[in-house]
Amino acid sequence: MPRLDLMRELKPLYSPPRDRFVVVELPPLQYLMIDGHGDPNTAMEYAEALEALYSLAYTLKFQVKRDSGGEVDFGVMPLEGLWWAEDMASFSAGNKDAWSWTMMILQPEVVTPEAVERARAEAARKKNLPSLGRVRLETYEEGLAAQIMHVGPFSAEAPTIARLHGEFIPANGYAPAGKHHEIYLSDPRRTAPEKLKTVLRQPIAPVGATESGKL
Repeated sequence: MPRLDLMRELKPLYSPPRDRFVVVELPPLQYLMIDGHGDPNTAMEYAEALEALYSLAYTLKFQVKRDSGGEVDFGVMPLEGLWWAEDMASFSAGNKDAWSWTMMILQPEVVTPEAVERARAEAARKKNLPSLGRVRLETYEEGLAAQIMHVGPFSAEAPTIARLHGEFIPANGYAPAGKHHEIYLSDPRRTAPEKLKTVLRQPIAPVGATESGKL
């Protein structure tokens, strides 16, 4: 069996243009997810959440390959994050201490809840991971969304997000219908800030829609 390549299979979802917004339809996808609150730059909760998330993701990758005798293999997908605040004015103002987040890593369909629990036990034996028990496998369905590729430091995202919400979405007859979503395609430890690639995504719905009580 060839190596599973989710980045290639889902290319339109992970490779939007950098010069214009586009609308995509996302199918239900399953992720390893962990929730938290606070400034991602300073909160210990955030650092512990990422450590647990990545440890479980890599343990799952090697476990699936081992269990299949090498027949099934896949790459660990990039980190993604959902971001919001109870008072969205705090979110817009960049008050990161007030932010809530769900960090997540996409998983192929071959990953099952049973496989996650076995991988969790294996990861726990190898290292003390305080947040490991909070990572869950969950299907997430965003549906319709607008997105663009941001190239540059995270601190420079605000004008693009403002144009997305203030111009593109209303001009095309939509309204925001979910949490701000970012996909981190670059490793900030190895990539210069001006070259970082981040997918900025916002779920949307036609103006007036009441689907899922979002509008």
